[in-house]
Amino acid sequence: MDRRNLLRFLCAAPPLVMVAGCAAGGDDGGGTPQQTGEVSADNPFGVPADSTVDAVIFDGGYGTDYATFAAGVLQKARPGVEVTISPSTQIAQQLQPRFVGGNPPDLVDNSGAGAIGLATIAAQLEDLSAVVEAKNLEGTTISDTLYPGVLDVGQYDGKLAAINYVLTVYAVWYSASLFEANGWTPPTTWDEALALGAAARAQDKYLFTWGKEAASYYLTLMLDSAIKEGGDDVRVSMGNLAADAWSRPAVTAVLAAMEQVVARGYMRPGGAGTQFTAAQAQWSQAQEALLYPSGSWIENEMKDATAEDFRMTGAPAPVASSSAALPVTAINNTPNEPYVVPSRGKNPAGGKEMLRVMLSKETATEFARTKLASTIVSGTVPADAFGSTALASQVSMLDAAGTDTFSYNFVQTYGMTSDVNVLWNSFLSGDSDAARLAAGMQDLFDRIREDDSVVKIEVK
Repeated sequence: MDRRNLLRFLCAAPPLVMVAGCAAGGDDGGGTPQQTGEVSADNPFGVPADSTVDAVIFDGGYGTDYATFAAGVLQKARPGVEVTISPSTQIAQQLQPRFVGGNPPDLVDNSGAGAIGLATIAAQLEDLSAVVEAKNLEGTTISDTLYPGVLDVGQYDGKLAAINYVLTVYAVWYSASLFEANGWTPPTTWDEALALGAAARAQDKYLFTWGKEAASYYLTLMLDSAIKEGGDDVRVSMGNLAADAWSRPAVTAVLAAMEQVVARGYMRPGGAGTQFTAAQAQWSQAQEALLYPSGSWIENEMKDATAEDFRMTGAPAPVASSSAALPVTAINNTPNEPYVVPSRGKNPAGGKEMLRVMLSKETATEFARTKLASTIVSGTVPADAFGSTALASQVSMLDAAGTDTFSYNFVQTYGMTSDVNVLWNSFLSGDSDAARLAAGMQDLFDRIREDDSVVKIEVK
């Protein structure tokens, strides 16, 4: 096996320390010659004339057609420049060899379960501060058009390493029509969730379902609930991979409640062997489960597999007790779809220009209209939410939460998704319990925290 194929093999392997080494190299590839163009008011990054922009876009819940639309806008505004959009569902597997070889794409949507841990490639990425300091296509400074705080999760080691494009609202999603027909209300506490689980089983339904690639969604649900229960200290301890992160009272209380959901048979069996969109269809189409935790991409992702008159609606994560630190209305609105521009790409100026176009009002509004989710650009969702109950509920949840919102990004930053899915699939299947799950998650935290080769982000 030659060195390049050996690197491909190693980069596909799951252990975190091995993956961290895979993206860090690059001296053997020599890189590709970068193109440069003249900088001007309407060409702030100096995109070369007649150049090509190589963009690799995660083909997940939002698809890639929104990037194709943005590419069309760019090409119309800058004749002679060509944007190639390459869909991918395995970002790390496909792109780590290119980072190693010194020929990465010009723009990457580093998302999905197969994303590259930001910590492993941050040193090879452009600082995107210049993008948000530039004017959009309408002539307004981009930073002035963004929702507050949406750039925080892209900061790494003193620079804006990623711009997370979509203002993702994380919630527990349900069918408003099904709930109204049965007189149910979405649970605000885990005790209410357990009572709803009993009502679901009485109708031969389940409270939750899950798919093997998306077991990590239940980590998000747990974290949202625990942060609301224990307050900001829980978020900070998790983000800093603290040695006691998984033994804090708020965390153990929520895990105990989730353990009861599994023990009482309220999780639909077989999730660890079910592809995640098939599992989601059990909820959205067959309506075998009442609730599903996800980000606000879920409506668009399941638009072809949702029952008629489902009226998809979101509710905030439940809390464990009546003495929770944050109100029930508090929500996680962590931006998602992290876009990065590799420094060693052939046309990084083109990658930045593509982001400038995507952050302009025309393209951001088109995304909201077609994907029924808001980008980080404000003022792009009309009062009727384009007729979407899911999007309307996102707006309602944001309004109700007010300043009681929070965000975190450590799973993606440190490339934990594969390890998380293993642990949570075992727990949701009933093959593990809350204590073993917490021990496994803490061990994962400890290994990363003690690994001096991984640059850590201090969360405050």
